[in-house]
Amino acid sequence: MGAVFKKIAKAPQDLVSIGLLKIKGLTVMGSCIYSDVKADNMYLQDHVILFVQEGIYKVRFGNQEYVVRKNEMVLLQKAIVIEYEKCGDPDSGVLDYMMFFLKDELLNEFIQMSKLKHSYPAALVPVTVNPVNDRLQSYFASLKPYFKEPEKIEDELVKLKLLELLFDISDADEKILYQFLQLRRKEPSSIVEVVEKNLMNPVSLNDLAYLSGRSLSTFKREFQAIYNEPTFQWIRNRRLEKAKELLTHSGLSVTDVCFATGFENVAHFSKVFKKKYGIPPSAVKKSLKR
Repeated sequence: MGAVFKKIAKAPQDLVSIGLLKIKGLTVMGSCIYSDVKADNMYLQDHVILFVQEGIYKVRFGNQEYVVRKNEMVLLQKAIVIEYEKCGDPDSGVLDYMMFFLKDELLNEFIQMSKLKHSYPAALVPVTVNPVNDRLQSYFASLKPYFKEPEKIEDELVKLKLLELLFDISDADEKILYQFLQLRRKEPSSIVEVVEKNLMNPVSLNDLAYLSGRSLSTFKREFQAIYNEPTFQWIRNRRLEKAKELLTHSGLSVTDVCFATGFENVAHFSKVFKKKYGIPPSAVKKSLKR
C-alpha cells in the first residue's frame, strides 16, 4: 500500500483522469484509465462511489484492506483518510474505473424524491464493496460518451445522471444507501477524540468540525473551552512537537517529517518550525550527523 509518510491528496481535486464532469465547477464524476501501478493516500471530502470496469483497486482503511475487482464497486464515506493501490488487469495491464463524488445536497434531494424508509443500520460502515448488476453496468456504459465532450454537458443533465445512479443503487441493494444516510445522522463525537485521531492528517478546521458533528463556530468555541488555546495554534504546536521528535529520533528526511505531521508545504513547515524552535528543521538533521 501507499507509503506512510506521503503527502495525503484530497479527492477529487487530485484525481488524475481522462475525463471529468462537473456541477457548478465542482467535480462530481471522473473516468480514469491507468496502465501503471500507483499507490498513495487520499482524504475524502465527499462520499465516493468507485466502479471498476477493468483491473484492481485496493483500499485500506484502518487495519482492513478491501479489494475491488472488475464489475465491482466500493462505497466510501466522506471525511476519512484511505490508502489505495491501483493496478491494471493482469492480462491487459489496463485499469479502467469511474468515481462519483456525492455532495450532501444531492443526497438530500434523492432522499426526498425516493421516500426512503429510515431504517438505518446499527453501525456506520465506512467502506463497503459490492457486486455490480446488469442495470448498473448499463448505467456506467451510458456515461462513456459524456466524458468525450464534457464541456458540452449541462449541469442539470449531470445532476440527473447522478440521481439515476442513486436510484439504480437503491434498486440493487437499499442497504447500501442507508450507509450514506447513517453518516448524516451521527451523534456529535468527542472533540478530544476527533482531534487526537486526526492530528497528523492534513485536515482543515472545517473537516474537524464536520467529523465532530458540529458547526465550525461551535467546534472552535468548545475546543477553546477544553484546551484553553485557539484551535489552530494548539494543533500547529502539537504537530511541531511531533515533527521535532521525528527529526531527532526517526531518521526521516525533512520532507517526510513535514508530510507525516500534517503539513502540506515544506517551505511553510520550515518557516513555522524555525519560528517556534529558533532553528530550521534541516539544522536539527545536520546536528545529529556530527
